Amino acid sequence: MTDKPNWSLYQNRPSFALGFHGTDEHVAAGVISGGVHLTRSENTYDWLGSGIYFWDSDPQRALEWAQHGHAQGAINDPGLVGAILDLGICLDLTTRIALDEVARAYDLLTSTYASSGNMPPVNSGGPDLLKRALDCEVIEALHGYRHQRGLPPYDSVRAPFLEDSPLYPGAGFRVRNHIQIAVRNIACIKGYFRPIQNASP
Repeated sequence: MTDKPNWSLYQNRPSFALGFHGTDEHVAAGVISGGVHLTRSENTYDWLGSGIYFWDSDPQRALEWAQHGHAQGAINDPGLVGAILDLGICLDLTTRIALDEVARAYDLLTSTYASSGNMPPVNSGGPDLLKRALDCEVIEALHGYRHQRGLPPYDSVRAPFLEDSPLYPGAGFRVRNHIQIAVRNIACIKGYFRPIQNASP
């Protein structure tokens, strides 16, 4: 039986991406002025593990996230930050190589739990699984396994998500489909900017 081909050289993404981050306006202003960086998220339910989160090429969705945070009382004044991103070595879950690696990490993680007699966490939070404790732990375990094996660390994680109701009856698209990027290596962020809207016609 032959080994699987190794496609890892294609995990280094060759172009820049535009990411958008919804936050409080005072944070946005500080970041854009060059005073501070965005803060890394370390929640146990983060969809792509720990990192600085961006909506890939979607400023409207990032702003909606900040507006939702405002409605929940978590954000005082919704703001928006754009970022120029070099994703570097990217765990891109639109590719088979990345999905295979995540599946192997899940198998290793659940074996560890089974040997200890414990159960792994579960994803929860309704049909969209808004609290992804299992996925977060699997991806963090993957990073740990790579470190143990002396493999290069991932600079970023990128994945598409289906979310919300069908866009129209019978559709395979959802109202809130999106692609998220979690930047783990802050050197991936080449600059911040203030997103501008098109002028009205």
